[in-house]
Amino acid sequence: MKLLILVLNNVSKLDNLMVELANQGVKGATIINSTGMAHSLYNHQESKLMNSLKALLDPDLPDNKTIFTVVDDEQEAIFVKVVEEVIGDLSKPNTGIMFTLPVSDVKGLSK
Repeated sequence: MKLLILVLNNVSKLDNLMVELANQGVKGATIINSTGMAHSLYNHQESKLMNSLKALLDPDLPDNKTIFTVVDDEQEAIFVKVVEEVIGDLSKPNTGIMFTLPVSDVKGLSK
């Protein structure tokens, strides 16, 4: 089992992503609001990086959504495929980041 984490920058695609994951049999996920470091630094007026970041960042950047789910190898492949179809290439800027961590024990996961 693995803990799959997706930090989604383009939150407008969240609903489509969740629908397609459900259609493909992914049973559950937890979604939380999150804020990236660049956004946080932009809002921190004391930051030494503030002046250089102003030129690069939009002050109205939305918060991100962080999605957690525990998956087996088969569900991981499905999740990755759906993310790439709905979100697109994660190597492009402002799309998101996805990674997994090994899980040694799980309790309470519905089958």
